[in-house]
Amino acid sequence: MVINAANLIVVATALPLLMGQRLSWAAGSARASLMVQALGWVAILFSGLWAGRWQDLLLSTFAIACFCGGQWFMFEAMRGWLGPRRGRTLLLALVVLTPIGYALSFQVYPGRVGWANFMIAAQLLMVAQSTLSPGTSLGVRWRWAVFGSALTMAGFTAARGVLGAFLTDLYPTFWTPHPVNVGATIATNVTLVLSSVAVLVAWRGEAEAQLREQAFRDSLTGLTNRKGWDELAKSAFDQARRHGYALSLLMVDLDHFKRINDSHGHDVGDQVLRMFGKLIRDTHRSGDLVARIGGEEFALLLPQTDQAGALLFEQRLRQGLQRACAEQVSLNVNYSAGLACLQGGDASLTDLMVRADTALYRAKDLGRGASNWRADR
Repeated sequence: MVINAANLIVVATALPLLMGQRLSWAAGSARASLMVQALGWVAILFSGLWAGRWQDLLLSTFAIACFCGGQWFMFEAMRGWLGPRRGRTLLLALVVLTPIGYALSFQVYPGRVGWANFMIAAQLLMVAQSTLSPGTSLGVRWRWAVFGSALTMAGFTAARGVLGAFLTDLYPTFWTPHPVNVGATIATNVTLVLSSVAVLVAWRGEAEAQLREQAFRDSLTGLTNRKGWDELAKSAFDQARRHGYALSLLMVDLDHFKRINDSHGHDVGDQVLRMFGKLIRDTHRSGDLVARIGGEEFALLLPQTDQAGALLFEQRLRQGLQRACAEQVSLNVNYSAGLACLQGGDASLTDLMVRADTALYRAKDLGRGASNWRADR
């Protein structure tokens, strides 16, 4: 147990140095989980050094609270890395009630040991199940390390609860060298290593995903940039063509944008671009791909959307632009748009983009501020 506490302290000290201070909520929660559990083991060790009842009560209850907090933070890490997880409210209730029940039943050894261990075992099971639905592309293997660690410790913790609550003569104190207790302590050391490695692997995957997103993100508008468009749009096009889904491509170009820069300055031009980028983000659906592919040119790929649906989308976008201009920039900004819908003759994304561009330039020929919905005429 001393070695286990020492290992946790080393990990808790090393992780802030390795991971730095600027962390996401998920990475910070995972690190906090290991650090809080280390603090709990220190409290357990010190509780054995003092024979006083009140000191033992306070330190033991604090340790139980730390162990519960460790499970909560690990669950939060899974939620941050993998998306919404089921059972968060129930877990929070268990985390709060466990140390309270432990303190209230402290005078009854079987009661407090059974309560604390069964409740913590339930929390560990909830942490294990939180790893089962990935929800993101951060990888798979590290999740199984967390799952296996939590499930193993849930089994040993429940076994400790059975010994303490129903077989008290075999487990009269926390320090009793019963095989289950010894096995639990060894398992804690092993799962510490696995959990620490899993946290670092997940953190690295998160960092790589953030770098990838930054590489694909236009810094001014927050939309996907041309590099991201070339990769992501091709994948969406191939999927729609393979499965026969409807797919619409809307090319949009802000009218007379050079005149805005020349007359009002580039700061105002940037403000217009940011405004339009936000409008597109607020208007598009979660499955749509929206990108700034040129200075004032934007591309919007609308999966499972036919021409009628694309027309409705464009109407909402144009109406939203009128409102945004009046409220934010006090300028009359408009755009021209061209649409192409996926046809059997479109062998590649380039074919679809050529037809949408053709429709866009026809719209400009109509006097700008217009839309052209037929690139094939």
